[in-house]
Amino acid sequence: MTEELVTCDLTCPSSPTGSEKTSGRLKTEEMDFEQPIFSVLSGAEKRQEQEADTAEATSPAGTTADSESGIFSGEYEVCVEHEAELDWFCGTEQKLICSHCAIVGPCHGHTVTPLATRVTAVRNQLVDVCEKMQLQAQRIERFIDQTLTAKEQKLQVVASKAREQILAQVSAAREALEEEEQRLLEKVQREEERVEQCLLTQRAHWSQALSRLTQTRSSLVHTLTHTPDAQLVTSVQEIADRVEEADGVGEPCDTDQLNLNPDCSDSKLLRALWATAVLLGPSAYGPSSKFDERTVSPLLSLSDDLYTLTFHKKARQLQLYDPARFDCWPNALGSLSMSSGTHSWVVDVGQSGAFKVGVCYTSLERKGSGNEARLGHNSQSWVLSHYDGDYSFCHAGKKEPLQVARKPQRIGLLLDWPSQTLLFYEADSSTVLHTVTHHFSAALLPAFAVTDRSITILH
Repeated sequence: MTEELVTCDLTCPSSPTGSEKTSGRLKTEEMDFEQPIFSVLSGAEKRQEQEADTAEATSPAGTTADSESGIFSGEYEVCVEHEAELDWFCGTEQKLICSHCAIVGPCHGHTVTPLATRVTAVRNQLVDVCEKMQLQAQRIERFIDQTLTAKEQKLQVVASKAREQILAQVSAAREALEEEEQRLLEKVQREEERVEQCLLTQRAHWSQALSRLTQTRSSLVHTLTHTPDAQLVTSVQEIADRVEEADGVGEPCDTDQLNLNPDCSDSKLLRALWATAVLLGPSAYGPSSKFDERTVSPLLSLSDDLYTLTFHKKARQLQLYDPARFDCWPNALGSLSMSSGTHSWVVDVGQSGAFKVGVCYTSLERKGSGNEARLGHNSQSWVLSHYDGDYSFCHAGKKEPLQVARKPQRIGLLLDWPSQTLLFYEADSSTVLHTVTHHFSAALLPAFAVTDRSITILH
């Protein structure tokens, strides 16, 4: 609703001559006129009187017709101060007033409108609100009758398809697992039969060798104890032949051929499923590990939150001696010791072009430039190494190249102590990069090395 400021001549109705005039400003709502406000008010009063006279003939006693609003309402109330009808509305004070209140009274200069105009505006607002509610009700009805009904009809179809998809996927996975299970069991069976055959062959061979050796020894003992000296001297060649025969038996040797090949039970499918189940499990991970500040090499710096390790070509200022600190190699260890349960941690390596991540025994050497303190070059550490664009697994000085399809931005490590398994994986896709199964004989610590930029333990 717009408001207009109207400047007009105000003639005080109380002046006996009407010659005293005052100039005033009257704000009105939805009115456009230039005649004096007194004339407007007087004209309105005359019209109301004429309408009242007309209504008296057709309306019940005590009521007047409101032609503008289209309804019958009670008679106008009377202003206490001016004893005039309250047929105007003051928008500033939100109350009914008479024309005298608007011109010379307390509402002079306020925003005022004729009561009928105000009533019409309010009713128009109510009409708009009701129309909006009706339209909203229609939309709700359409939503109930059309959308929800269609959804209900579609729900059973969609749910049925979802169940079919689940069953199909589970069936395919089950079929693949059953085939993999059968393949692995047959492979283990063949390997077991091979080892059993080797054991039988070895047992027969060494039993026969033992028998010959025993006979030869018994013969030599008999010769030693029962042969006269003169005859013994002349039997040297015969004795030498028997000794040579005994030497030909050889020494027994335990070889890998007598053991079950652990690769016979290795399966990428099962390993990936196991790793996925553990990694996605709700209680798979132990406490998050940080870098142990005491172990950080002088070639590295540690962030204040102990999660980021940065390489420096020049060693930092000489640190106080600490038996836990690496003094030559750019290494650092994690703070979490692991000797039970399942643990997983993820390292952001996207910025670094040269790093190592893995585990080591707590007893790993920290001092010197020898291989004893170099990650992956001794029997106490297992690491995945990235250097010069190549990825490899390093342990005990042996390097095993790894085929990596794309450069990992984040590398995760999963240590499952019950199964003695260490797994390296690409965190973004859960792709297994390498798996190690080893009998770990002591507690392990997360191990790190970096010679380019920085790496960060995510938490």
